Parts: sequence; C-alpha cells; structure tokens
Amino acid sequence: MNINALLMDARDNVVTCVAPVPKGNQIVYQRGGQVCTLTAEDDIPYCHKVALEDLNQGAEVRKYGEMIGQTTAPIAKGHWVSHENIFSVPRDYDSEFIQ
Repeated sequence: MNINALLMDARDNVVTCVAPVPKGNQIVYQRGGQVCTLTAEDDIPYCHKVALEDLNQGAEVRKYGEMIGQTTAPIAKGHWVSHENIFSVPRDYDSEFIQ
C-alpha cells in the first residue's frame, strides 16, 4: 500500500491527502511506525483534509497538533473536511506567549 495521506501530529483528527483519493478508495497514512487505512467516503482532492473520526458540529479540527478551526456541521469519519464545513477561529496569541 502506498502512503497517500499525511498525519502531521499524533493529536490531529484529520489527515491531508497528498494525492486525489476517489470515494470508496483507501486513504493510507502512518501514525508513528504503524500504517493505518481509512475508506474515503467522499472524493478527496489533492492537498485536502479528511476526518479521522466523527466530528460533531462545533468540534475542534486539529492539524499540526493545533486547532485550525471548528466544524459548522457534523463531519463523519472518512469525509472531506473543507472550507464548506469548517470555519477559522481567531486565536489570542498574546495569551500564548511564554513570559
């Protein structure tokens, strides 16, 4: 099996596809040294994200170990995570500085 998606951080709940993955095909990524698979429930475009778990409406979307947004609607495992079902949440960077 060829790797076709990247998990950026162990805390992430999405992977990024490095090739288009048609609906019904396997998304293949590594978590640590383990190869993992997931069935694409939508056509996933190149460089787009797919949910690794069921995400409720309002759930945090994590990539790079950081929150990159919140869901506007439920997103089921294996479905496309896009600008149509997540929104950016402003961060308070000042409060994150180490003093």
